[in-house]
Amino acid sequence: MNLKRRAAAEFVGTFWLVFAGCGSAVLSAAFPELGIGFVGVALAFGLSVLTMAYVLGPVSGCHLNPAVTVGLVVGKRFALSDLVPYVVGQLSGAVCAAVVLYIIASGSPVLT
Repeated sequence: MNLKRRAAAEFVGTFWLVFAGCGSAVLSAAFPELGIGFVGVALAFGLSVLTMAYVLGPVSGCHLNPAVTVGLVVGKRFALSDLVPYVVGQLSGAVCAAVVLYIIASGSPVLT
């Protein structure tokens, strides 16, 4: 599979992980009332990784985290030449998701 497509898959997967996981923590897990609670946030993170593993696993390996990608390179299970595009895709996906969450959360009267 071509490297652009794999890096784009990492972008989408990391976007989804940050948006769903952090979004559930920021928007639905109030403290001390708990909202969806710690279990709900954990399930949001886990299910977002699970869905991306099924969808993107065959495309890019679904690393979703630069630390995983670097670890695979160090362990010689991933090509060093693919490291930078993967990490750029992952970091840009995380930043885009954070910006979208900020825009959504800034409209909430509860969050100041």
